Amino acid sequence: MAIITLSIPEDLKKEMEKSRFINWSEVAREAIRIRLSQLAILDSIAEKSQLTAEEALELGRKIKQSMHKKYKQKG
Repeated sequence: MAIITLSIPEDLKKEMEKSRFINWSEVAREAIRIRLSQLAILDSIAEKSQLTAEEALELGRKIKQSMHKKYKQKG
């Protein structure tokens, strides 16, 4: 098994120490597995897409602007 080292903020480390019974290495492994699974799904979607990279970026910008407006109006 490969070993990696993570750097975390001191306040996060203090919070983790409150729950010493938790296997934090396993928590990190599972989080990495989940993120890799999400990336695989996104890659699968991107492979089927007919959008150019430029079109995808523009679509992302429009979605971000729309979400910003929506939440700005609510709050």
